[in-house]
Amino acid sequence: MNAAAASSPNALDGVRVLEICTTIAGPACGRLLADFGADVIKIEPPDGDPVRQLGNHVGDVALYAASILRGKRSMVIDLKNSEGVALALALIAQVDVVLENNRPGVLERMGLGYEAAKKIKPDIVYARISGYGQDGPSSQLPGYGAICEAFGGVRHLTGDPDRPPSRVALATTDYLSSVYAAFGILAALRHRDRTGFGQVVDVALYEAAFSQMESVVPAYDKLGNVPIRQGPNLPSMAPNSLYPTREGGYVLIAANSRSTYERLVQVMDRPELLTDPRYATIRSRGLKANMQSLDAMVADWTRGFDGPVIEKLLQDAGVPASRVFTIQDIFDDPHYAARDMIARVPHPVLGEVRQTGVVPKLSVTPGRIRHTGPELGADTESVLRDDLALAPDVIAALVDAGVVRTTSTVESL
Repeated sequence: MNAAAASSPNALDGVRVLEICTTIAGPACGRLLADFGADVIKIEPPDGDPVRQLGNHVGDVALYAASILRGKRSMVIDLKNSEGVALALALIAQVDVVLENNRPGVLERMGLGYEAAKKIKPDIVYARISGYGQDGPSSQLPGYGAICEAFGGVRHLTGDPDRPPSRVALATTDYLSSVYAAFGILAALRHRDRTGFGQVVDVALYEAAFSQMESVVPAYDKLGNVPIRQGPNLPSMAPNSLYPTREGGYVLIAANSRSTYERLVQVMDRPELLTDPRYATIRSRGLKANMQSLDAMVADWTRGFDGPVIEKLLQDAGVPASRVFTIQDIFDDPHYAARDMIARVPHPVLGEVRQTGVVPKLSVTPGRIRHTGPELGADTESVLRDDLALAPDVIAALVDAGVVRTTSTVESL
């Protein structure tokens, strides 16, 4: 975190969020809100959010959880216990937002649904992330991000045309859904501040995925077009693809416009590609046969250079291009460093851990990473004591009954 971020006010100061979420989409939304100053209290089950078991570990430290749970307060409450539900309702009475990503109906059966929340906090903003949304014939189906990419049409377009649909090795739909949820929360808070009324924010993973099909929908409606997988190519656009480099890597070149194409042809020293009718216009270059032959010529040219050399040559010529970066390349890149996108976050066990930086950048109220993801139940006692004003003997009784767990009781299991 830089000095300006550390000393500036937070954009979401005063916004209080109760997170009842697991795995990725919900916790990622809570992390985004926490990065900008929201006080996010995360309720975890006694065995913790499963995200604590995902990804790589250093000893017992879950590296993914250290990032996606950063800036939050963690408390363990057994919501299958009626006393645990009562504690959650008491917290709902104090917050602005409930954020949950359970299957529709789960929190209602616990007594923590929107109607129950609204009775004790009429202006509550209740954000719900689910696979298929809160209503409709598929709403009760279980849906992870990958499943909803298939249902949303995205998986059909991912990969090479001569192979089965591929998957991106990242939780792209979960993260896109988390941003939609954060946007919905802020829009609902804006409405609440004007009117005094809360509302439900209903985010479906499949709809977040499907929203990327914005160009496909009208084309199918009017022309009956059913697009297929294009591999590394941009449909109907060339040169826009991955091209091999001498050392075995790839460079992505996007010469989409007339002017960038002209600059590419100039740096390739192939002026005839400007007058050949197959390649003279954007539309002609977008025809399948012409795309293939033009891409082959560009690939033959890029194979003569190492990745860093061809990248600089293209960028110096004003052609949008980038090597396909590995995470090692990213750690070494000066632009990432200048933009604080590889943050050094203090960690009580590891000393520090590198995490992705805060997005987006705000000029007056920038986000910041206040602390790494807490241990399971690290804040149970302080939330019960300071936020709910429970006496020490009451807290001790809740711990003894197994309704809540603190860091010490979690460690003893």
